[in-house]
Amino acid sequence: MAVARLDVNGVLHQHSSFQAQLQATLNIIPGHAWYALPNGALTFVNQRSADYLGLPKDHPLRFGKDTGAEWDSHIPLLHPDDREETRRVWSECLRAGRAGEVSFRVRDANGVYRWFLSCAEPVRAANGALLCWIGVNVDIEERKRTEVDLRRSQAHLTDAQRLSRTGSVGLKVSTNQLFWSEEAARIYGYAPGTEATADLVLQRVHPDDVGLLKNVLERAAQGGSTFDFEHRLLMPDGSIKHLRSLSHSLIDEAGNEEAVGAIMDITEHKVAEEMIRRSEAYLAEAQRLSHTGSFGWKPDIGVIVWSDETYHIFEYDRSIEPTVDSVLQSVHPEDRADVQEVINRAIAGGPEFEHAFRLLLPDGRVKNVQAIAHVLQDASGNREYVGAVTDITERKTAEEALRSSEAYLAEAQRLSKTGSFAWSPTADTTYFSEECYCVLGFEPQPQGAPPPPFETIMQRIYPDDQDRCREVVEKSIRDKVDLELDYRILHPDKRVRDVHCVGHVVLDRSGELVEIVGTVVDFTERKRAEQELRRSETELQQMLDFAPQLIAVFGPSRERLFINRVALDYFDLTLNEWRNTAHGSVGHPDDSKRVQIQWDSAMSSGSAFEIEARMRKSDGSYRWFLIRYNPVRDEQGQVTRWYAAGTDIEDRKQAEERLQRENAALREELDQASMFEEIVGSSEPLRKVLSQVSKVAPSDSTVLILGQTGTGKELIARAIHKRSRRAGRSFIGVNCGAIPPSLIASELFGHEKGAFTGAAQRRLGRFEAANGGTIFLDEVGDLPPDIQIALLRVLQEREIERVGSDRPIPLDVRVLAATHRDLDKLVSEGRFRQDLLYRINVVPVMMPSLRERAADIPILVEYFIARFGRKMGKKFHTIEKKTQKILQEYEWPGNVRELQNVIERAVTLSDSDTFAVDETWLKREPSEGPHESVALNGLLLAHEKEVIEAALAQTHGRISGPAGAATKLGIPDSTLETKIQRLGIDKYRFKSKVR
Repeated sequence: MAVARLDVNGVLHQHSSFQAQLQATLNIIPGHAWYALPNGALTFVNQRSADYLGLPKDHPLRFGKDTGAEWDSHIPLLHPDDREETRRVWSECLRAGRAGEVSFRVRDANGVYRWFLSCAEPVRAANGALLCWIGVNVDIEERKRTEVDLRRSQAHLTDAQRLSRTGSVGLKVSTNQLFWSEEAARIYGYAPGTEATADLVLQRVHPDDVGLLKNVLERAAQGGSTFDFEHRLLMPDGSIKHLRSLSHSLIDEAGNEEAVGAIMDITEHKVAEEMIRRSEAYLAEAQRLSHTGSFGWKPDIGVIVWSDETYHIFEYDRSIEPTVDSVLQSVHPEDRADVQEVINRAIAGGPEFEHAFRLLLPDGRVKNVQAIAHVLQDASGNREYVGAVTDITERKTAEEALRSSEAYLAEAQRLSKTGSFAWSPTADTTYFSEECYCVLGFEPQPQGAPPPPFETIMQRIYPDDQDRCREVVEKSIRDKVDLELDYRILHPDKRVRDVHCVGHVVLDRSGELVEIVGTVVDFTERKRAEQELRRSETELQQMLDFAPQLIAVFGPSRERLFINRVALDYFDLTLNEWRNTAHGSVGHPDDSKRVQIQWDSAMSSGSAFEIEARMRKSDGSYRWFLIRYNPVRDEQGQVTRWYAAGTDIEDRKQAEERLQRENAALREELDQASMFEEIVGSSEPLRKVLSQVSKVAPSDSTVLILGQTGTGKELIARAIHKRSRRAGRSFIGVNCGAIPPSLIASELFGHEKGAFTGAAQRRLGRFEAANGGTIFLDEVGDLPPDIQIALLRVLQEREIERVGSDRPIPLDVRVLAATHRDLDKLVSEGRFRQDLLYRINVVPVMMPSLRERAADIPILVEYFIARFGRKMGKKFHTIEKKTQKILQEYEWPGNVRELQNVIERAVTLSDSDTFAVDETWLKREPSEGPHESVALNGLLLAHEKEVIEAALAQTHGRISGPAGAATKLGIPDSTLETKIQRLGIDKYRFKSKVR
């Protein structure tokens, strides 16, 4: 057939030489080229395509002999997954008669597929008629691989961001358009794909950090270069997220400026930091409580590092660096050679050591310590011993006492035929005392030898009792309850012994059974005696009558049989009257239900039990008794009797109540602890005060602590208490100036139920809570006259009376008092009793003002900086010289309390590692009048009433608020109200002046 040819005018002619010309033209194209007839029949592919497809030379596509089969016979050359899409695109081109392109994979001669981009272009005549299709296939295999790698890289990046909780963000400076990655949207709590806006970002920012982020966004929009900052998010569920944001600006190829960066969710890091800080504090506290310090020793260079508790154990000053020689000098002379040998072995290369030795302290005291360490070696070969040293003095003393007590216990067990044991269901028998071997008929084993196993012990039990014993033990294990049972033991010599066993279950924190510990008692003789007693009821009753306890005998169904004479006298009943009274009639109504429940349980199980209950005496009063109920069984194991013995425990109950009160007082003491953690300073005035404290503390003398507000008077009172013989009892602090006059009597001395309106129950006062300990009366000069009289009686008679009661209650309380007032002037003005002043001013202690102990200011400054810095996670390397100067020159009218507040404020507001105080914080505004902002520790002491009236006149009778008289006078509102009432001031007449 003839082939088509294109002339220069684009007109299609039929010419026999055109085939060679067209083939030559397509063969010189660098890519894969083809042409097809108007109906889409593929007619020719160039040489490069033919070689790629591996077509033979006589193939129709090579010579243009395919005239109408279209290309269905050749579509298998395409990848199966690409055929439908290729057919669809090619059909659309044929239908519309316009150019098109499609990507597909084509198999080469070796069966390998590669990606091609096929572009088809229609060729038309001048009149628009479609003449043919010419196309070029471009190899895009490398581009496709790059696209796959890019998608894979993007997927990896997305996973990496998700796993590392790091999102990417950006800002186009020219348009202020934000964009973020999917992980960034998740971090902010939005669904992936949510479009980023400034409002969405700020909506999640913590209110305290909104200003910071707004500032960063504004600076970034203005072309800010680099940012690295942290802020918080407040999520809708109320949780807090901590983020770190980093960004920098860049210029793209078009010259547009962008800020790009990353946000990292560092919440877990922040939580971990807090946990580390807390764990360090816990470690220090644990070392203190366990008396165990840590140390490091580099023997090659002689450097020793100690923890705080190690310094405390060796009683070294922290300013002294420990050395091997100084440590040896502290060792007891008798132990020094052994310690030197341990040191020599360590220096010679020993891998570890453990040694116990004694310390001989300068005051002659001896401490027992134990050191244990192992060696660590870095890559350079440097060695360091890391270990712990423990103060085992108490343990040594306890071991000695334990050895003595163990001997006493063994003898007591032998005499009482009582053995002790421990048994674990998983580890079998773990412990037998020596007497336990004897009770159960085994030969005693050497210490450390394993006791006989459970099954061996079961074989010693009388055959008739074995099943019952197994049942009780299995129930105890299954229900995790204590056990108690009686059984018989068949000894190897055929003797039968009666044994009473009591076991207590020990559970771990998860509630799982760890072991059962208990006792076995050989009560053979007692049982025989009981049998003998049953044969003589009269003799038994006579014996019970002589018993000092309340003893009763009940039948198997709780019928009343017998009660001893002591009990009849207690209840003032005859035997018949007692038998005819109802159960619970002689008990306290509040205990009846609890007792009935115990009885019901015992009746069903037949087990012994004990209970604490109150019994009514003949005079109508109640006393607490510990009542033990034990069943008596016959040979068949049936309960025939219940024996009850009541022991008077009223004194023990009262002691428990006192202990509860002391615990409550201790908790209150801890809640109201002083503002200082310890006394800081070394100035001469402070040393004098501490010298007085050390002298007066061991006595029971009343101490009056004088000084300005904020000098630490309560701290001195606590120091006196802690160094007294009462240190183990309560320390109760009372601010007399903060309690309304109408309540101070009840607060100090307590009240009875119904003593006044609102007194719904009896309440113990502060003096009773401090019984046996110390009471601290702060601001004692503010006590009303009637309370002064009551306090004088307490000091003279050592007894109090509750409000609403006339029964005196004896007390053993040491009184410490404090005030910032001039008590002598108050006495001269008739507002403080002179005889009371004599009583409380036995030993006066004058606290120096901070100005008088100015040498302590640098020490206090460093102490408070370190204290608040640790609390807030800040560390300061230096103190500004200007700050040092102004802190030294300032007068500190508020004393140590004012210094503490100023430093806390500075630490809170500081954002650098140099500590500085704003000088304006220490300045005071000039006084507007002769009485404005006057403190009640100066002029008010001399003219208290006049000063209060002047303040009320200036504030037109207003007491509270920023412009109130209390603020001007520098005292609490409640204190000023109390003073106005006590001084008889009419505050309303000042308000009338305004009207």
